[in-house]
Amino acid sequence: METKALRARAERWLADDPDPTSQAELRAVIDGLPDTTAELADRLAGPLTFGTAGLRGPMRAGPNGMNLAVVRQAAAGLVAWLAERDPTRPLVIGYDARRGSRRFAEETAKVATGAGRRALLLPRVLPTPVLAHAVRALDACAGVMVTASHNPPQDNGYKVYLGSGLGGVGGDGAQIVPPADAEIEAAIRSVGPLSQVVLGDPAEILGEEIVASYLDGALAVLDPDVVEPAERASLVVAYTAMHGVGAGVLTEAFERAGFARPASVPEQADPDPAFPTVAFPNPEEPGAMDLVLGLAALVDADIAMANDPDADRCAVAIPVAGSDPSRPEGDQRGAYRMLRGDEVGILLADHLMRRGVQGLYATTIVSSSLLRALCAARGQGYAETLTGFKWIVRAGAGLVYGYEEALGYCVAPEHVRDKDGITAGLLVAELAAGLKAELRTLSDRLDELAMEFGVYATDQISVRVDEISAIAEAMANLRAKPPAALLDDAVSSFEDLAPESDVVIIRTGSCRVVVRPSGTEPKLKAYLEVVEPVSAGNGREPRIEDVGPARERAAAALSALRTEVETALGR
Repeated sequence: METKALRARAERWLADDPDPTSQAELRAVIDGLPDTTAELADRLAGPLTFGTAGLRGPMRAGPNGMNLAVVRQAAAGLVAWLAERDPTRPLVIGYDARRGSRRFAEETAKVATGAGRRALLLPRVLPTPVLAHAVRALDACAGVMVTASHNPPQDNGYKVYLGSGLGGVGGDGAQIVPPADAEIEAAIRSVGPLSQVVLGDPAEILGEEIVASYLDGALAVLDPDVVEPAERASLVVAYTAMHGVGAGVLTEAFERAGFARPASVPEQADPDPAFPTVAFPNPEEPGAMDLVLGLAALVDADIAMANDPDADRCAVAIPVAGSDPSRPEGDQRGAYRMLRGDEVGILLADHLMRRGVQGLYATTIVSSSLLRALCAARGQGYAETLTGFKWIVRAGAGLVYGYEEALGYCVAPEHVRDKDGITAGLLVAELAAGLKAELRTLSDRLDELAMEFGVYATDQISVRVDEISAIAEAMANLRAKPPAALLDDAVSSFEDLAPESDVVIIRTGSCRVVVRPSGTEPKLKAYLEVVEPVSAGNGREPRIEDVGPARERAAAALSALRTEVETALGR
């Protein structure tokens, strides 16, 4: 776009921006032309659109960023869409501790009240699962959560949940899906000048009763007959909120459930929008768990646990045999291994089944296929969906559990119809405490499952890009030139889910690869899986000691598969 046209577009946006701070920010960029042409073009590249998790983007002035103008426009469009479908019930709004979150929540509330709708604001910064619970508990027409979840510090976001009658089958209290997302998007684009959006009174501030309601439901995921009170109290947990909003609610949930208060990483316990101790506030990122793993070793924890900043995800790490070779000589504290999301997902599904929880168990096309085998063996229903909890919770009637490999677990769909890192943490603790009482560990249970089903080894390739066009180019190249074989095994199927979903699934007799763009970050992702049977050789029946060699074989195959897929993706 020519500089003159770019300046004209920017001036039009600036004239409609209601926030003096972002006005000044954008004015500085405009005044810097032509030297700031690239930056201004990026800020005007296009409006943020509702993706996998609603709006999400960097905090900055302009239509391609999170700012008060974008939030007012989004709120006005959402409220207009709701007015045509549910004119009376309230809108409930929550927010995390990121920069601008409370202000964006309050702006949303004023837009709602200006249109004649009650707006209910959560009483303080709280986890996303509390908002998701509140939508149903308060019989709201919809809910808005201002959060960027585990995105980088410079980002913020805007999730939308729909209440009963609007979310579709299974979608009462769940995130939006088509066609609602496109309809809301169209309503947002139809909003006129922001100066004409009527702002009403501030929201009604909810009391702590809504948090108590959430906690009551969270505690109900536990079975009082599974673990004795003394066994719960003996479990040692190291925990981090990763500078997010989960610490208070999780700690209260653990204490009310009879578990010992988790040892918390002090540097990461309080909300801090700068996230100063981590490069990315995502437990999956390298180094993000370092402080909690160090604390776990210091307190000799049975498990280490982390929530992401809005506490809808839960990461778990377990002790491994031997000391950590990275520590100074003579320091014999144990090392810890972070479990993959698939490992935690299967452990929780297995635990619920052994507790007698009957119903539908669901996961996504990119998660381990072990859940399918587990459901078949245990006589439970199984469903597989597209990526994202907005699909998992709509997997079918009788849903009792859902998970995805990206550390997301829905262990009580009737309580929170979304992933929930608090209730997942409670259920992991119940499982770990019960195993500890039997002088066993989560690692032991994983070995037992491997004995029964084989080793399902999974890994992920994540390619972060600077230009989003690089993702489309890589997907196009893969479709044009798919691999003929993987791990010396001919490709048996190449499934392309386009145009419904930008996903490619490649299968052989020994492995599976799923490739798709991330729905929340500028990344291309490939999900790898190999299955290795536990065999003994010499004609004898396999024993538990044969699991280790099977894991080594699976790891070697997974490493080779990673190299082959990276080559196929042009890395």
